[in-house]
Amino acid sequence: MTLRSAAGPVWRLGAAAAAVTALAGCGLLSSPAAPAAQGAGEGPGRASPAPSAAASPSCPASPAKFSCAMRARIAAVQAFLRQRPGVVGVVLRDSSTGAVWENAHAQAPIYMASTSKLGMAVTLLMQNQAGVIHLSAEDMSVMHDMLNVSSDTAADTLWFKFGARFYTSYFPRIGLASAEYVSAPGIKPPYWGEMLCPATDLSQVITYVLDDMPASPRDYLVTTLSHVAADQHFGVWGAGRASHPGNKDGWSVEKPGWIIDSVGFAGPRQRYTLAMMNSLNGHGGYHAGTDTLTQVAAILFSGHQVQAPKVSATP
Repeated sequence: MTLRSAAGPVWRLGAAAAAVTALAGCGLLSSPAAPAAQGAGEGPGRASPAPSAAASPSCPASPAKFSCAMRARIAAVQAFLRQRPGVVGVVLRDSSTGAVWENAHAQAPIYMASTSKLGMAVTLLMQNQAGVIHLSAEDMSVMHDMLNVSSDTAADTLWFKFGARFYTSYFPRIGLASAEYVSAPGIKPPYWGEMLCPATDLSQVITYVLDDMPASPRDYLVTTLSHVAADQHFGVWGAGRASHPGNKDGWSVEKPGWIIDSVGFAGPRQRYTLAMMNSLNGHGGYHAGTDTLTQVAAILFSGHQVQAPKVSATP
């Protein structure tokens, strides 16, 4: 979580009328039986391509390779985000077609908060697989706490046990090519809790997990991210139970104000990956950020907004 302050302005949330209108116009708010409401569940698995659709008055022409339903949902997300506070970077990827959508802020550097813990876990598991280190049963227990309840104490334990260079030298291999390490009062960089990267880098990390890791560590991470504690039931988790989501979330208060991030997967056999980073820039608080990211996932994978879960900023 990397929460260093309980203070934060309060943002009163409102309905995204433009997003709902866009969905209704594409038939995405009809009954569950309607074909247009299928969206993220289309296809039996990651190897099955999404249905293609030519552009029509009710089907946006882009982004390419996504189904008509998903294109409409992406358009609805764009309309929704225009009403939300701060800067939000989003990257959606469909592994079955290779389709990728990056919004206008996808390459903006934003504090990673606790999403950097996923990069740490990938590094530890891969270096253990290669025989560079040996993860003990205690190490694995600490790593579970770092991912499951987003324990900062667990992250500190693993960061300082193996050393900053152990992680920073490996991070570019897993997609964190643009990571920046910044200082903070009492903290000398590099440190896991003071990192910035764009949503495109976070997308590369979760893609690496699903596409490049050996089966055993990959399955460990998929299972762990699919069963995170309740304080991480926002962001990608907003895809809904039927989409079998898994995520690593992060939240912190930095110089720009509240930071809320989420990265993970959804859909049959983790077909879709989704990375979202929200720097509220002093224009909203914790709940404004978590609701923004939850609603983005809900619109993309269910076709409509949902009631935001009541999650706490502290474990």
